[in-house]
Order: sequence, then structure tokens, then C-alpha cells
Amino acid sequence: MKRRTFLGDTGMGFTGMALSAMMFRNGEAQDIEDWSPPDGQSHFPAKAKSVIWIFNIGGVSHLESFDPKPALNRYAGKSISETPYASSVLDKDKINKILLDPAKQKRKVPQEIFPLQTGYSRYGKSGIEVSDWFPHMGSCADDICVLRGMWTIDNNHGAQLTFHTGRKITEGAFPTIGSWASYGLGTMNEDLPEFVVLGNPSADCCGAAWTFGSAYLGPEYAGVRLRVDSQNPISFVKPDDVKTTQAEQLENFGLLGKLNRISGIDYPNDRKLQARIKSYELAYQMQTSVPEVMDLNKEPKHVRQLYGIEKSVTKTFGEKCLAARRLVEKGVRFVQIFHGYTGNAGAWDSHRDIKRLHSGLAKQVDEPVAGLIKDLKQRGLLDETMVVWGSEFGRTPGGQGNKGAKITGRDHHPHGFSVVMAGGGLKKGHVCGATDELGFHAVEERHYVTDLHATVLQQMGLDPRRMEVPGRKRLPRDFGEPISDIIM
Repeated sequence: MKRRTFLGDTGMGFTGMALSAMMFRNGEAQDIEDWSPPDGQSHFPAKAKSVIWIFNIGGVSHLESFDPKPALNRYAGKSISETPYASSVLDKDKINKILLDPAKQKRKVPQEIFPLQTGYSRYGKSGIEVSDWFPHMGSCADDICVLRGMWTIDNNHGAQLTFHTGRKITEGAFPTIGSWASYGLGTMNEDLPEFVVLGNPSADCCGAAWTFGSAYLGPEYAGVRLRVDSQNPISFVKPDDVKTTQAEQLENFGLLGKLNRISGIDYPNDRKLQARIKSYELAYQMQTSVPEVMDLNKEPKHVRQLYGIEKSVTKTFGEKCLAARRLVEKGVRFVQIFHGYTGNAGAWDSHRDIKRLHSGLAKQVDEPVAGLIKDLKQRGLLDETMVVWGSEFGRTPGGQGNKGAKITGRDHHPHGFSVVMAGGGLKKGHVCGATDELGFHAVEERHYVTDLHATVLQQMGLDPRRMEVPGRKRLPRDFGEPISDIIM
């Protein structure tokens, strides 16, 4: 061992030496020494090479999207307690059972039933019910799979982080689904990150960078934020000195690479150092590769129209969806797209005026997401690319309004909500699970959010239990179970 390596490793003094002795005595040091990270090979044959994970910030109403309930119109204006479903819906034990800390999380259940704010229709041969706010998604009914029995543990917007890690926000940062995919499989294109993030992520209240972070897996597996702008797709990548030629820059990187390798020999297990070296090398490659991918003008007009890029209301999100398709086409493993950032809980958080707010937001995402599914299908990419469309929770059957004012919105609802998926070896034109007649509780094929994670990873050929990190014991709930009902 080199002198400086020895000094660095014993920098904790007697505390570090004692810890080392204890670990050796318990056999833990040997376990860590024998352990090695994933080698990029799948554990079993994969059906999906890439994932496009679309997250709508704030809580989309499942009732006015993919799980319409006619009973809300039938009992509109009445209290839930006046309906035939009162005993099962309002059971306190049933309501609190899913929440980790009901005493602190207690929210008053809105009692007055609020009718559906839009109509709905059955689409395709499958006859899946989709609200009138999502007609383009409805046109994809025979290619999508709707999970109507999802539930989560947080009834506030910390559920945004829970949706990505399975953990409550008060527990801190944990690896996200995107980082697990990156960690397990690595890259298919050395010139691009394996995990890309498009759009503004959740606000500080709700996880922020943790919603695409990698926590203890190491920074090299976190999502890399890119902009859909061929001139400036990523910050701090272009050289500050505009006079530096590409040849000169390459020579500089060659010297830097030699120095990095020297450091890497001394500290082969320093993951932060390895991540920094990797980031320098990747940054150089991305100077040319990322602008090329983000140049959407290379796409023919009919493709741009498919995503709604020619329309002002759908242009911004349409560009992100088209960029996502171009990224997975180039070999990016996981693309995470955010929609609805407002600097707080999120645009979809419609406690008031849900008809105006939700209908406007739906117009922004409906055509682009449907265009993405159709584009992937016609290119033969949908079978190997999984699309996931979701939000942290749904909205309550009971309505909300300012005190003494007319009810116009819905509250947070973690007890039952919907997620839409397509491609990657999943069933087509299929509905999995159900909520009760009022859309309150998930009652059939109930699935916690990590079951969604487990399904995604399994379709990518990964077994979460074979990717554990020494010293980071995971809970059974962290792993989840693949949703067998939706897998072909």
C-alpha cells in the first residue's frame, strides 16, 4: 500500500481503526472485499432495453383521466356517508392502514361528492374508459396498459419522492428507479449518459434532485439533466475558452486522463473519484453527441406534427417527448421526463378550479405522449421501449373549495390512483386492478409503487435482490413484486 493511500484510509484515526477491526471480526470486511458491482449484464433475458418515465407533478386526478366513476355523478352533492358505500369507504382503519404515520399525516376526508368534471368514452377494441380530456391517449387504448389499483404511503407531496424511491421523504435520499436501471445495466452508448432527465424536477418540498438521484449507489448513476436545445443542451460542457480548438482540447483531455488513471490506481475503490473521472470523459463526448440528438429540426414535418410541436400548447412538452424517443434510439437506458413544475407542489395540484387547470394541463401532455407511443410503434421500438405515465397520487372523490365557497377542486388521494404503461413486453389494451365505486380505495390488484419499479426492472432483465450493496440493507417493500397480470 502506498504511504498516501495508507494515510487516507486511516484518516479517521482510532475511530476508523476500531471500526475496521469490528468489521473484520464480524466478517463484514471480507464480504465487501469479495463483493463487486453489476457488470452490465442482465440477470435474465430482457424484454425492454429502455424506459421513458413520464412524471406529472402535483397529483393527476385518476377520476378525470383513466378511472372515471359514474357514481360520482349519481351521488353528486351528497355526503359519502349517505351512499351505500359509506361503511367500506370511510373505515378509519382502512384509511390509515397504508399511511406510515397516520397521526402526523391525518387529513380530513372531503365528504361532499364532487361530480366528474368531464365526460369519458370507451376506446378501441379493448373498450378502455378514458376521459374526454385525453382523447389522443384514448386513441392508443389498444396499445396501453392501465393500472387502476395503485396506492402509496404519503398523502402529501413528499409522495413525489416516494413514487421514485419507494421511501418516505423524511427518510432522506435513496436510489431512484432510474438509477437502479443505470447501476444494473450501464450504458449502450459511451457518448451519452445512461440516465437522462428532461424538464424541471420536483421542488424542494417534494424531493427536488433526490427524485432522479442515486444516493448510496454513487453519483455516476444519477440522472443527467439535459435541455431540448441543440445550441445549449447542457451546462458547463463547452470550453470557456472559445479559442481552444477541438484538437487542443483532445490533447488536454489526454493528459487529464493519464493523471486520472494514476489517481485511480492509488484509490481504485474511491467511487466519488471514479465518478468524477467518468464525468470528465463523458462531458467531452457529449459536446458533439448531445447537440446532435437534441436537434429536432432533423425530424420530418409529419413526425413533429405527431408530437404537436407545431402547436403552441403542445410544443414544449412535445419537444421533450420527441427528444426522449431520439435518446432511446441512440441507446440511452432511462429517460425521465417531468411535467408540471411550478416551484411548489406542482401544477397538477388542483385543490381549486380543477376543471380549468386539469383540462389545460391535459392539452399540454395528451397529444405528445400519444404521439410518442405511436412513433415508437411505427418505428418498431415500442416492443423494446417501455413508456410509463404517472403522478404521485390521485385526487379525492369528495370536493374542495374555499371556506363557504362553491366546491371546485379535489384533495390529495394516496389510497387509489392510476398509472398508464405501454410497450416493453407488457399486455396491450389491458386494465389491471380497480378502485371501489367511488374511486376511493384500490380494491383489486392493489399495488404499491415499488411493484411498479419491480415490473420495470424485471422487463429490463434485472433482479433487484441481486443488486444489493453491502452495508445497505433494503426493506422487503423496497424491492416490490413484479405485476404479473400485466406481463405478456
